[in-house]
Amino acid sequence: MDVTVTALGAIIGLAVAIVLIIKKVNPAYSLMLGAVIGGLTGGASLVDTVALMVQGTQGMASAILRILAAGVLAGVLIESGAASKIAETIISKLGDKKAIFAIVLSTCILTAVGVFIDVAVITVAPIAMSIAKKANISKSAILLAMVGGGKSGNIISPNPNAIAASDAFSIPLTSVMTAGIIPAIFGIIVTIIIAQKLSNKGVQVLNSDITEENNNEKPSFFASILGPLVAIILLSLRPIAGIVIDPMIALPVGGIIGCLMMGKIKNFNSYCTVGLGKMTGVAILLIGTGTISGIIANSQLKDVLINFLTATGAPEFLLAPLAGILMSAATASTTSGTTVGSQVFGPTLVELGMPGLNAAAMIHSGATVLDHLPHGSFFHATGGSVNMDIKDRLKIMPYESLVGLTLTLVSSIIYGIIL
Repeated sequence: MDVTVTALGAIIGLAVAIVLIIKKVNPAYSLMLGAVIGGLTGGASLVDTVALMVQGTQGMASAILRILAAGVLAGVLIESGAASKIAETIISKLGDKKAIFAIVLSTCILTAVGVFIDVAVITVAPIAMSIAKKANISKSAILLAMVGGGKSGNIISPNPNAIAASDAFSIPLTSVMTAGIIPAIFGIIVTIIIAQKLSNKGVQVLNSDITEENNNEKPSFFASILGPLVAIILLSLRPIAGIVIDPMIALPVGGIIGCLMMGKIKNFNSYCTVGLGKMTGVAILLIGTGTISGIIANSQLKDVLINFLTATGAPEFLLAPLAGILMSAATASTTSGTTVGSQVFGPTLVELGMPGLNAAAMIHSGATVLDHLPHGSFFHATGGSVNMDIKDRLKIMPYESLVGLTLTLVSSIIYGIIL
């Protein structure tokens, strides 16, 4: 469409959406209303505004399909006890003396194999709280350890954010996942250092915070990890052997095989139902995200950011991580931040001569910097997992951003300067 919305209109639309989300209005509706107001205040007619919103939503269709398919694997991992078993095994093998490293690594691996980051934190939290009580480690330290580990694992996982980035740039999902490996290693290291510094600071774990888990019906570690491993192997056939197996196929197949190996195939349908429920929320959010992305994509906001970078003498590749940071701040979501950043700024970055993978890697990592802001569900879900009040939860935010900035800085050096 030959309709251009002003940069001010796009900013107003984003601001309205953020305010509404903070006011606890449903995020999808908040983004839709923000899109309408952004289009109208940006100079577009009502008819053109709606057309831009529909256009933006249509661009999300293929990503939404793949995300819904990913619900099969996610549901199996969460409901079967596989995710919990993976976390327990890692922590028990490393022992209490390496408690912080164990917590970071277990959360990282859970997100890396396809568990949502907030679910990964909630899964690890009971085990982490028990260890923290024995080792006199504060809630602040273990929460930062879980969140930092989760952020690091999130950029190397087949989660919705990676799916959205690979879809927007038409590149293999495994390429996006592989691009995050080195930044994730640095993220893990920084998380461990910060968490150790916080180990004696903040609120301590109380006896009332500890909950006992039933371990009787949990599968073996091998059976638990097999499903996601199969999915990743199937996805890897494209770069290794030129055999293209779409995530829409690979992720459900991994879930089915994992369910079979755990001897819980009779529960497969119920696992899928739970997984679909978790992904449905993401899919609906992406529909709302698509409406605002349609407005931003057809606005002058991209030009304003490019002109700003040019005026300051900053390299143009910084547009990629900046897009991820800004969009994740607006939506308080890694998935929405990555999706909007990729859909809106992707074509411009490619026109500037940047390879799609490089742009995807930097946007993806950038979306981890401010995805934990209080107007998003992640902030509250993770704080609740360790029974932390909002005041103490707010104190962790700068450290979370530091981990995200580490991921973004390393990714930008590799894919903006070196490659």
